[in-house]
Amino acid sequence: MATIPEQYRDLFERPVLVSLATVMPGGQPQVTPVWGDFDGTHIRINTAAGRQKHKNMEERPQVTAMLLDPENPQRYIEVRGTVAKISAEGGDAHIDALAKKYIGAETYPFRNPAETRVICYIEPEKVLAQG
Repeated sequence: MATIPEQYRDLFERPVLVSLATVMPGGQPQVTPVWGDFDGTHIRINTAAGRQKHKNMEERPQVTAMLLDPENPQRYIEVRGTVAKISAEGGDAHIDALAKKYIGAETYPFRNPAETRVICYIEPEKVLAQG
């Protein structure tokens, strides 16, 4: 397992969107801007169960996450990895924490009561960084 270099962890602490690449059933990539964080071991992405990226990660767990520093477009980190776990446990609390980080809201304002929020834990396998 690879790790996120200390000098790039700020990208996960600041409200920097994660470009998440997953693989569609036909093999084509799907890239989605998502909210995320790093727990010291895994990149954590939150989504609603049943969305396409969730289905893609369940069936084809190889993903790439890329964060581009909005203050310096020459500085970025690309993390290739595998989704080690997808869990609904803590999903609502996690999306609320991400809402606080990204938009300053105490709770996620776009919640749909019919949705189940899940956390996708990405285990880094290869890390490429520049800047």
